[in-house]
Amino acid sequence: MITRSTDGKIMVRRCLVTFKPFRIFVVGIGFFSLCFLMTSLGGQFSAKRLGDSPFTIRTEVLGGVESRGVLRKISDMLEVILKRMDSLSKLDNTSSTDARRLDELSSAINRFQPDGLVERIQAIAQNVSNMATRVEQILQNSMVQGRAVRDGTSSQCEIPRDPRFPECPGKVDWMRARWTSDPCYAFYGVDGSDCSFLVYLSEVEWFCPPMSWRNQSSLPTQYVLQPKAPKRQAAFRTDLSVLLDQVGAGKESLSFMKRRIRRLAQQWATAANRLDAKLEQRWRDQKKILVHVGFLTEESGDVFSPKVLKGGPLGEMVQWADILTALHVLGHNLKISMSVKELQGFLGVPPGRGSCPLTGPLPFDLIYTDYHGMQQMKQHMGLSLRKHKCHIRVIDTFGTEPAYNHEEYATLHGYRTNWGYWNLNARQYMTMFPHTPDNSFMGFVSEELNETEKRSIQQNKVNNMAVVYGKEASMWKLQQGKDGFLQILHKYMEVHGTVYYETQRPPEVPAFVKNHGLLPQHELQQLLRKAKLFIGFGFPYEGPAPLEAIANGCIFLQPKFHPPHSSLNHEFFRGKPTSREVSSQHPYAEQYIGRPHVMTVDYNNSQEFDSAIREIMRTKVEPYLPYEYTCEGMLERVHAYIQHQDFCALEPPFIPANLSRQGSAGGGRITGPLFVHLRNSTALGWASNVTAPPAWPPLSSLRLLVSQEGQSCVEACYSDGFICEPALFHFINNKEALRRLEVQCDVVDSEINHILPAFSVLRRECGLQREPLLFSCAGHSPKYRRLCPCRDFRRGQVALCRDCL
Repeated sequence: MITRSTDGKIMVRRCLVTFKPFRIFVVGIGFFSLCFLMTSLGGQFSAKRLGDSPFTIRTEVLGGVESRGVLRKISDMLEVILKRMDSLSKLDNTSSTDARRLDELSSAINRFQPDGLVERIQAIAQNVSNMATRVEQILQNSMVQGRAVRDGTSSQCEIPRDPRFPECPGKVDWMRARWTSDPCYAFYGVDGSDCSFLVYLSEVEWFCPPMSWRNQSSLPTQYVLQPKAPKRQAAFRTDLSVLLDQVGAGKESLSFMKRRIRRLAQQWATAANRLDAKLEQRWRDQKKILVHVGFLTEESGDVFSPKVLKGGPLGEMVQWADILTALHVLGHNLKISMSVKELQGFLGVPPGRGSCPLTGPLPFDLIYTDYHGMQQMKQHMGLSLRKHKCHIRVIDTFGTEPAYNHEEYATLHGYRTNWGYWNLNARQYMTMFPHTPDNSFMGFVSEELNETEKRSIQQNKVNNMAVVYGKEASMWKLQQGKDGFLQILHKYMEVHGTVYYETQRPPEVPAFVKNHGLLPQHELQQLLRKAKLFIGFGFPYEGPAPLEAIANGCIFLQPKFHPPHSSLNHEFFRGKPTSREVSSQHPYAEQYIGRPHVMTVDYNNSQEFDSAIREIMRTKVEPYLPYEYTCEGMLERVHAYIQHQDFCALEPPFIPANLSRQGSAGGGRITGPLFVHLRNSTALGWASNVTAPPAWPPLSSLRLLVSQEGQSCVEACYSDGFICEPALFHFINNKEALRRLEVQCDVVDSEINHILPAFSVLRRECGLQREPLLFSCAGHSPKYRRLCPCRDFRRGQVALCRDCL
C-alpha cells in the first residue's frame, strides 16, 4: 500500500491480503480497476513493446514534482480499491445466496476479458511491487543520509580499510547479503544501509574500527568503562530452603535431586562449619554464578527424567544436585536455569536466532553447564561465547583430553569427535572422578556414617549376602557370559538384585536371585548395610553406587578388562573425547581405594573368581569413604577452584632459559638454575633462591620428572607418588629444564603437538610446546620421553596440593 505521511513524505508499504479460493473474483476486480488506472495515467508511463516491462519507471523521475503527483493519484486509487477489497472479503461468512451471486458476477466479467488480460494484469502488479520496493529503498537511504548528517557525517559511509581490522570489508559484504537473516540485527538498529552495518560491526561486534562521527556516549556498555562493583564476602549457608525453591519442580529428575538435597542437608551443614573453622574466617569472594543444566532441558530431549523411576542412570543427577548444594553452601549468588528460555533471560540474549553477540559485560563470574548447555549457549550467544568462554565450567562425566579439545589440532590429527573441540583450557572440564589431571576433578558426595552407625553395620552384616550392581534388566543378559560366575556366586552366597520391573520378574534375572525391584535411596542404603558383597557386571562404568556400597561396609568386586576398554575397541567409549584406557569397571575404586575394600579379578577365570568369593567371605572391613567424596571434601575442593582458578587472566609467559633473580646474600643479582635436585628423589624442584612467579598450584609443589618411552605424564608422576599438574607446564617448557635433566639435544624445535615438551633419545631431538591449549598430562608416544610437571597432594584430596588451600 502507498500512503502519505503527515509531513508529506511518500511512504511505501506492502499489504498482503489472504484470499480463499472463491475470492479470485475480488482480486479480478482489484486488478481490473488497476488496469483502468494505468490507462488513465497514460503518457506518464511507457510500455513500448509487448516484450518490455508493461510498467516501467525512469529512476530519475522519482525525485521530481511530477512523479510525486503521479504517486498521489496511485495512492488515492489504491486506497479506494483496497477498501472495496476489504469489504468484499468480509463476505466469506455470508449466506450461500450471496456467494452464488458473486460467482455469477465473476463468471460474467470473465466472459468479457480478452485473451491474455489476466497475465498482463499480473505482470503490471509485479512491476508495481518492484516499484514499491525500489521507492522504499530510496526513501530509506534518504532517511539514513539525513540521520547521518544530523549525527555528524556528511554523506554515505565509506568502508574503512584499516589493517587493524582486516575482516571489516568482508563482514560488511556479508551484512549486505544477510542482514535480514536474523531479527537481532534490526534490534540493534541495522536498516540495510552501509552506515548501519558499520555502526553495528564497530559497536556491537568488533570487526570494524569505531566511527569518528558517532557520539561515544551512545556506545554499548561493553565499550564504556563500568565501575567495578565492590567485592562482597561469601558466607557459609546451612539453610537449604532457598536452594530447594530455586531447583523447581515438574520433573521426576528435579524431584530426585531435591530429595537428595534434603536427605544430606545435615551433613552439608556440619561440613560447612568444619571448613569455616579450617579456613579461619579467611576472606572469600562471593561470585555471581549461573548453573545451566543442559541435559535436563526440553530442547536437549531430556531423556533422563522419564527413566528416573525405571532404573535409568542417576549418576549425573547425583552430581548436579551436589554441585548446586556445594555452591549454595559456600555462599555464592546462584541462578539456576533448566530451559533455554531461562538461559536467554539470565544472559540477556538479544531476540532472534543467536547471530548477535551480547553487549555489555557478562552478568556472571562463572557459568556451570554441560556439553548440551555449551551447544545451546553457542546457538544463542553467537560471537559472545568466544569472548566469555573463560567463565565457563563444563561438567563432563568421562573427561576431555587436550588433543580432542583443540579444534584445529583434533581435526588434522584424527581426534575430532561429536564432543570436545571447544578450545577451552582443559581444566575447565570438570569430571566425576579424577580420570586425568588435565581436567579438574569436581566429584560428588556419598553419605557419611557416624561412629554409632558404623558399629551397627559391622554387628548386623550378613556374611553370605551379595547385592548385584545393575538396575536395568539388560545388564543381566546371560548370553554375555554372566551365567558362569553367577552360578559360582550362588553356590556361596544369597544373591539379591534391585532390577526395575513393571508387572512381572524380568526374564534376564535368574530364578535364584531375590529381586527387590527398584528401591528408593534410603531402602537401598538399608540393603547395602546388611550385605557383605556388592558385585559389578562390568557396566555401568564409574558410577557413584560402588562408593556408596563401600561407605556402607560392603566389599566391591569388579571385573578386570583384558584388553582395557577404550574408544578404540569398545562401543560405549567410541566418540567420547578421550583416549583413556579403562582397566576395570571402576578404575578409581581399583586405583585409589583397592584392597581390602575393592577386589578386581578376571571373571573369565572361574578358579580366580571362586577364590575371590571365598576370600571376601572371611574378610572383615569397616565402612570406608575417601575424604574427597565427603561433603567437607567437596566443599574444600570447589572452594579452592572458585577462589584460585582464573582462565580469563592472560597466560603467564614461558620462563626464559636464563633468568636474573635476587641472590640470597647482599641483595646482589645472580644467575643460577631454575630447577634443583631434591633430596632422596629423582625429581627436580623449583630453586628456593628464585622468586616464584604467581601460580596456582604454587611452584613450591612442583616436581619435574621424565617419563619412559610410551609412558604418559599421568603414569610417570603416579609411579613416583605424585600427580601430574598441567597448570605447571608453562614453567618447564624451556631449554633450562632440558639442561638440568641432562637431556642431550642436537636440535630444539618449538612445535604444536600434545606430547610436548618431550625428547627422543635415539634421534637426540628435543621439542617444546608452542600451543598452551595442548599441554597434556595424558599424551604419550613410543618414540619420546616426556617432561612432566608433577606435584604433591593433600591426603585424601588428590585435586589439591599441600599448599593449595
